[in-house]
This record gives sequence, C-alpha cells and structure tokens, in this order.
Amino acid sequence: MKLSPNSPLQKLMDTMPQHGKVTWIGIRPRRRAPLQSLQQAEALTLKGLNGDHFSGSATSKRQVTLIQQEHLYLIAAVMQLPDLTPAMLRRNIVVSGINLLALKDRRFWVGDVLLEYTGECHPCSRMEEILGPGGYNAVRGHGGITARIVRGGLINVGDDVSVDIKTADGQSTLF
Repeated sequence: MKLSPNSPLQKLMDTMPQHGKVTWIGIRPRRRAPLQSLQQAEALTLKGLNGDHFSGSATSKRQVTLIQQEHLYLIAAVMQLPDLTPAMLRRNIVVSGINLLALKDRRFWVGDVLLEYTGECHPCSRMEEILGPGGYNAVRGHGGITARIVRGGLINVGDDVSVDIKTADGQSTLF
C-alpha cells in the first residue's frame, strides 16, 4: 500500500535526521569460511564487496548485508552469551546509531557508497550452529537488511550512514 505524500504517517516515515556510523566490516572469502574483519572494503557497483564470496549479479537483492550494532547486544542477551562478535552473525557491515529498518524503500549513503534497501536479512540455520539452540529465533527480527550497491566506492570503519534524499532537480543529497 502506497501512502499519500501528504499523509501524516508518510511525513513521520520521511523524517529521519539520524546518522549512523560503520563500526565493523567483514567479507567471506568462500562459502562457510570465517568472516575476515576489514578496516576498508571496496563496494562494486551492482555486484557486492570485493573479495566476498557472495558477489551478486546486477539484479541481485543481496549484494551487501548490514546489521545494527545495537541488535548484537540484544541477541547476546537473549542467548545469554557473554560475547557476540559481528563475524558470528555473518553480515558484511555493522552500523550503530540508525534504525536500518527505517531505510525501507530508500537509498542511503555509507560513506561515499550509495546503497538501496532491498529487504530484511533473515537468519539462516547456521545461527543454531554458531549461537547454539535457539540461535535462529534469537536473530529473527534483528538480522539486519540486504541492499543493492547503486554506486560503488570504498567503505571504511567510521564512515557515516545517512539517508539519501532527492532535491527538486532530481539530484541526490544527504538528509
């Protein structure tokens, strides 16, 4: 259901002045391999992160995955784990300070890279292996999002994450 641009709910959904920060980056060099933590990754337009085994096609909705740092704490608490590392959840980019689900149907910037929200990133059965019994359910609703790389470039730990908005002349800018 598409809301009217003038509806009060649409105005609330369009108001997002928060900016996030990249806190961790990881790639999987091959299937089922441990994630490698990086300080910088190259995002390839309409493909994926350079060196990640899951490098999608131009039409793939899952070219890169993101998760909120705040959700790592929640999942650790639910699973009663003293420590939960980003690599355990097998997402490419961890961000803090911005609600990733609020990016639904939007484009957003991660540093100089333009991404497009394509869906929620649901947990896989590996969460039972990695986190223990109940791991799959602990991650449900907190698994982050998938995105397409609209404009590639370098992503660095510490980069800003912000909503892309269009100006009256159709140019992209930051919120």
